[in-house]
Amino acid sequence: MDILIKNGLLIDPLNKICEPMDVLINKGKIYEVGRNIETKADKIINAENMWVTPGLIDLHTHAREPGFEYKETIETASESAMHGGFTTICVMPNTNPVTDNPDVVRAIYEKAQKSSKINVLVIGSITKGQAGEELADFKGMKSAGIIALSEDGKSVMSPKLMKEALILAKQNNLSILSHCEDLSLKAGGVMNLGEYSKKLGLKGIPKDCEETIIARDLILAGSTGSRVHICHISTKDSVLMVRAAKQLGIQATAEACPHHFVLSDDMITTNDGNFKMSPPIRSKEDVNQILEGLRGGAVDVIATDHAPHSGEEKQGGFENSLNGIVGLETALPLSITYLVNKNILTPIKLIEKLTINPARVIGLDRGALTVGAVADITIIDPNIKYKINTSGFKSKSKNSPFNNFEVSGKAVMTVVNGKIVMDRGQSL
Repeated sequence: MDILIKNGLLIDPLNKICEPMDVLINKGKIYEVGRNIETKADKIINAENMWVTPGLIDLHTHAREPGFEYKETIETASESAMHGGFTTICVMPNTNPVTDNPDVVRAIYEKAQKSSKINVLVIGSITKGQAGEELADFKGMKSAGIIALSEDGKSVMSPKLMKEALILAKQNNLSILSHCEDLSLKAGGVMNLGEYSKKLGLKGIPKDCEETIIARDLILAGSTGSRVHICHISTKDSVLMVRAAKQLGIQATAEACPHHFVLSDDMITTNDGNFKMSPPIRSKEDVNQILEGLRGGAVDVIATDHAPHSGEEKQGGFENSLNGIVGLETALPLSITYLVNKNILTPIKLIEKLTINPARVIGLDRGALTVGAVADITIIDPNIKYKINTSGFKSKSKNSPFNNFEVSGKAVMTVVNGKIVMDRGQSL
């Protein structure tokens, strides 16, 4: 089916376009980009006052399947993603069984092919069973289709094993997405260590819990010449270290999540498990440095760290709730509201961090509206204002501290491989 998208503000960071243009889709590909395209098409979409962007890409989704389908499935994660404007999600390996071998990788792809309307890409575990003792089968998982490696939810605590992982990942042309958390320094903490943890009488997590592992992994990436991507960066000094590593020529990238650049620990006034996440919500000073990292380029990517849990698993306050927040349906509006509307990022810089930059981290041929490219497209209304309503999420889980937050911006149409899969809140 031919689709002609007219009158929208085309935002394509790779091709340095941020101006009104039309897009013609033919046979699932971008056929023409230009002003005032006049042609017969099966469907004409008027995108006046809208942004027309490459399909959004999330590097950091916990789809929970296999093993934890009561929290989320590949099907429900994909529904949540496409309603949030994401055409591609990269699913983390902390499943049950762990995604640490080719059979599990293939099973996830088979499930996605049957149940997902978007692109689902698989990230493999660094170690067998995420036990941190023996490297997983990188080569076998690469042949089965993984696009990166991660131990997300945990850190590889052995420096020797992490160095071996970086060397082997480089040999297989894979990036490592590093969750940075020293459990010995975390020591049972449940929120950011500081004034507000003391006020609530909760055990705090020091910033060096994150920063020591980031420093180690940046050093090891430099010594091995490997690629490392720092997940969900949360502290001031973490941003500064990534910036310094880039200046030294280390192949380092980093992501920030909306909950770490919108929320600060002074906003936690009750013992509410919906505010519990890993890494924790940090101080205003940390938030300001993350915003500066996004503005200045030290932080390359905005990711969701979509981590669904059941209601029961988030009702135990900070001490007895699991870490995590659902994020696929809130990432775009929070980013527009707190980054674009506050002049931290221009629209083209925001879209860069949601499309071409995550594609580059994993070597994915997506994230642009180049003629001949696969037609993954998101149409966004940046001006619509509303309150976030978690009860209306397409995700199976609703765990979010953002319920009733006033925001601007929403994906109104999601196009995957040239097919409209979501139109103004309706799945197609």
